[in-house]
Amino acid sequence: MNEPVYILGAGRTDFKRNLKKEGKTLRDLIKEAGRKALDDARIDPAEIEAAAVGNFNGGQFTKQLHLGAFIPEIDEKLHGIPTMHTEAACASGALSVLLGAQWIMGGFHDAVLVVGAEQQKTMSSLDGSDVLGAAADYHIEKPEYGDFMFPKLFGRIAQLYLERYAATPDDLASVAYKNYAHARLNPMAQMRDANLTYNDASQVSEKNPSVAPPLRVSDCSQITDGGAAVVLVSGKYLDRIGRDQSKLPRLLGFGHTTDYLALEKKDAPTFSTARKAAEKAFGMANLKPRDMQGAEVHDCFSITEIVAYEILGLAEPGTGAELAKSGATALPQVRGEHVSGRIGWEIPVNTGGGLIGDGHPVGATGVRQVFDAYQQLTNQAGARQIEGVKRFLTFNMGGSLTTSVAMIWGRD
Repeated sequence: MNEPVYILGAGRTDFKRNLKKEGKTLRDLIKEAGRKALDDARIDPAEIEAAAVGNFNGGQFTKQLHLGAFIPEIDEKLHGIPTMHTEAACASGALSVLLGAQWIMGGFHDAVLVVGAEQQKTMSSLDGSDVLGAAADYHIEKPEYGDFMFPKLFGRIAQLYLERYAATPDDLASVAYKNYAHARLNPMAQMRDANLTYNDASQVSEKNPSVAPPLRVSDCSQITDGGAAVVLVSGKYLDRIGRDQSKLPRLLGFGHTTDYLALEKKDAPTFSTARKAAEKAFGMANLKPRDMQGAEVHDCFSITEIVAYEILGLAEPGTGAELAKSGATALPQVRGEHVSGRIGWEIPVNTGGGLIGDGHPVGATGVRQVFDAYQQLTNQAGARQIEGVKRFLTFNMGGSLTTSVAMIWGRD
């Protein structure tokens, strides 16, 4: 990469909130997250030269688009700067981070504000699932899968995975249990007050019904309102304002790929196109998966996290379920008696709860992952802190593994 890109500050909202009940809107999420990131960066908002907003479907969820126009409402000093809105379903937030980073790398701007936001609690679950269906090949897959398309699409991915490899639905429960346990350590997580035992996660029950076999309710991320923001800056900007680069996370590498839209046109559960995004990121950073000490990966459903382990090279093909069962991706304090196998290489994954535990405000998720990377790499993660972490991976995807964005962050 050319000009180095650093995270100078970050902020987010509480994902347990219901904005409609508060009488607030998508505009308020963008304003709140953006202000928190600027406050954390400790710079004059007038220093920000451009902004990007990640959002999936504000037009249908809230009847509001043209979201870059809310940036000046964060602070009047942002009035007049160029803004852009990125959309790639659940990967919308990561694309905004990538856009901001590329502006800096290319020398166009030295300080960029990136905000991701989504307000989803505006309609019934049935209507909301139809809005989410726009992330799939709607006019082809809706007639095939019907209502609640995405649980069914990922249920199909889970079926394909279990048929190909020696895995069981109980392996999915390992991911759900871990991410709920991590969420209890995160004061901003949507499911922080939920107590999901491994037995609850591994059994179909009235409390945990089957949704799209083999997926149960606990295997699914929830409908969420939320926003997250980061301030990205160049190395020369840090030199100019006298900040120590060695103490801030830097973007070491990234990869971005796009597959066919329909699931049946992809090579599920391998997802070789998504793997190319990871390979590009590691190649740019000149690092290997085993160099990572923590990760935030896309777990819209438990099967997605298992597949992501293999896409990212954290596990060999067909062994992602084994990695989940071993407890190697859990923080030591949340590993339960259900773990099996030997833990060799440890890499805590989704320490804030991931999408399943922390929440999944679609357009905010990719930015929230980078927020978590920032907190971990600056030792601000509190009870979920990974000790001595220097290299951190984020993986955000949209659709049924259609758009994939992998980013590697690190500090000296």
